[in-house]
Amino acid sequence: MGICEGRVVIVTGAGGGIGREHALAFAREGAHVIVNDIGASRRGDGRSPGPAQQVVDEITALGGKAVANTDDVADWEGAARLVQSAVDTFGRLDVLVNNAGFLRDRMLVSLGEDEWDAVVRVHLKGHFAPMRHAAAHWRERSKAGERVDARIVNTSSGAGLMGSVAQGNYAAAKGGILTLTQTAAVEFARYGVTVNAIAPAARTRMTEEAMPDMVAAPTDGSFDFYDPANVSPLVVWLGSAESAGVTGRCFEVEGDKISVALGWQHGPEARAGRRWEPGELGPIVAKLIDEAPVPTPVYGA
Repeated sequence: MGICEGRVVIVTGAGGGIGREHALAFAREGAHVIVNDIGASRRGDGRSPGPAQQVVDEITALGGKAVANTDDVADWEGAARLVQSAVDTFGRLDVLVNNAGFLRDRMLVSLGEDEWDAVVRVHLKGHFAPMRHAAAHWRERSKAGERVDARIVNTSSGAGLMGSVAQGNYAAAKGGILTLTQTAAVEFARYGVTVNAIAPAARTRMTEEAMPDMVAAPTDGSFDFYDPANVSPLVVWLGSAESAGVTGRCFEVEGDKISVALGWQHGPEARAGRRWEPGELGPIVAKLIDEAPVPTPVYGA
């Protein structure tokens, strides 16, 4: 029996890459999976039911249970239908894994409004909308007296933690996902829901385009560090009953490495006992910076 036996799991953006590996890994651990993917290109263009159905067929071949869903997770009604599909098919929802996304990379000075809106929409709203409808489902069950043991696993990025040159839209959305995760962890706790995030590094359609040499699979039979399947074991564990005491955290995951990201924290401070004068703040700020840890550099800087 797997650690997610009988749990009902939605994985968004599960038609390929990391999302596909999540869906397969959950199925291997006994979960029933709703495989969501609109079947778009890596730039978010076009739609096809093929990718989601292909993963469903793979799960079925393993002896698991799965259904395909092609709703747009950043569409309010689409996200509602996605959650309802889990309830209609399997009777409830236990785990939501928000993974869907795409890139439109450009330096900020050249970034267009449509490129900003598209990326922020699919990543940030595409996390919030399914979370909102899933949380309403869990709140309803909790208020009915049921003991809910539910999970949300969001997908951020090193870009969201540290920033990333030529990815201002993506980094802002992924950073927003982190604070959304922390807020939801507090708000949803009363309903029996934990909320965590991952910041993965793996070989996907996006990283193969941005950094093909770095993420290429080894040809000598050695450990494939950037295999997207390396990310999924932690996600499956976070979706299991075993993770009940963990919430509001972000884990960086790549290859054989798992770490807990520390995020923004209150640092050194100075107080005057009165309103500061602008002209006296130079040495004060310099002292605060000297006393603070050196920030991790922005990716690509």
